[in-house]
Amino acid sequence: MNTAFHPSLFQINTRVWLTELSQGLGRPATLDDIPDTELERLAEMGFDWIWLLSVWQTGPAAQSVSRTNLDWRHQFEETLPDLRETDIAGSGFAIADYTVHSRLGGDAALARLRERLKQRGLRLLLDFVPNHMAPDHRWVEQHPDYFVHGSDADFAKAPQNYCRVRTSRGPLVLAYGRDPYFDGWPDTLQLNYGNPNLQRAMIGELLRIAKQCDGVRCDMAMLVLPEIFERTWHIHVELFWPQATQRVRKQFPRFTFMAEVYWDMEWTLQQQGFDYAYDKGLYDRLREGRARPVREHLYAGLDYQQKLARFLENHDEPRVAATFTPEMHQAAAIVTFLSPGLRFFHQGQFQGRKKRISPHLIRAPLEPVSEACQQFYEDLLAVLREPIVRDGQWRLLDCVPAWEGNWTSDCFISWSWEKNDGQRQMIVVNYAPNQSQCFVQLPFSDLACRAVRLKDLMGLASYDRDGSALVSRGLYLDLPPWGYHVFQITALP
Repeated sequence: MNTAFHPSLFQINTRVWLTELSQGLGRPATLDDIPDTELERLAEMGFDWIWLLSVWQTGPAAQSVSRTNLDWRHQFEETLPDLRETDIAGSGFAIADYTVHSRLGGDAALARLRERLKQRGLRLLLDFVPNHMAPDHRWVEQHPDYFVHGSDADFAKAPQNYCRVRTSRGPLVLAYGRDPYFDGWPDTLQLNYGNPNLQRAMIGELLRIAKQCDGVRCDMAMLVLPEIFERTWHIHVELFWPQATQRVRKQFPRFTFMAEVYWDMEWTLQQQGFDYAYDKGLYDRLREGRARPVREHLYAGLDYQQKLARFLENHDEPRVAATFTPEMHQAAAIVTFLSPGLRFFHQGQFQGRKKRISPHLIRAPLEPVSEACQQFYEDLLAVLREPIVRDGQWRLLDCVPAWEGNWTSDCFISWSWEKNDGQRQMIVVNYAPNQSQCFVQLPFSDLACRAVRLKDLMGLASYDRDGSALVSRGLYLDLPPWGYHVFQITALP
């Protein structure tokens, strides 16, 4: 067993939030207009971190691409049938400068908001985009060697990955930012990590950011790893992340790094200085709808699991309410957010929103609130506020057949949380579209010869059982499809 702290994070689309506030105020809202009551509500819900998406300065070059790209525009119209030009501000990941956008109130407004968050025990997470910059970033003029260059032949062969850029030094062919599996993002330019001066400049940007927040979520962090970068661009690079994380922590010891990472490279980035890495593996297994791959994922060591960011949706993934059935959604949420690691929630998730909002847009569609979804998350957040699941000891439990030949025990995932003062919880999920039975084997030998009460914190069930039977044979369960219990275990006097 292992003890660690397992925090909760809430991601907010800053520009969408301020658009909604503007409608109520009758004027453009800035970060200063975010009400204290909203910050207090987020703190009372149990969050430790607030991630404000897209606060940095963007420019007209990327915005123009966003507004004229026909494929993107079609996506925007699917989200907003009444789409207006002003709704398309350009991607928050096409950054023109790591200063707070003037329309959001600038750096001073962010500093005031950070102080208000701090007063309520909330830490601030912001974006860092290591792979690329906006086409109108000052470095294009000042340091064109910071970018990946191409030739006329490259542009002719792959115009989806290169563009012509006019500078005071003459025309250049520069690469779009991209990953190795997709065409380039035409509103960005690719940074060249083979240039040591660029690496030093990006560490300088990180140090500047670290003065303004408590942590960064690093966009597509694996793209600048040597093995990925060299495969994509055929340019040799030195390791960036160990140097970058160490330099920042030397000046800001408590600064936190979270990596957006895919392709089974989570452990690699954890080893290079990241506090947390996206757990896309758990999300993908949950979407498949089978218990065994999920359970096998949870066999990993706690030194790895407690540094994973567990999520069911974010600004990149489709909305969970549109992807999972309501019953499967709840079961997946129990597994995701009551497991060890960072619990990562997304704006709109609690209300059951179904339309994903592109980071290019600053307005959200009107959608009905699912009262059932909202009530479920209220109950779940109440459980997550309990100290036992924030800094208790976690362990995976075994589920064995209820009788010979009953294969449905393989449909269960079960684990426990406990604290040294005797508090205990046991969570069990039938992660399957069929009714299932099993015995869950409890590891609590001291319950023998005691009467034991199992009270479901997410439902009405309450069972009194003989402790000796629980220890010797286990707890018998018969659950409907996607059924679950979050039991508080108490030894009765």
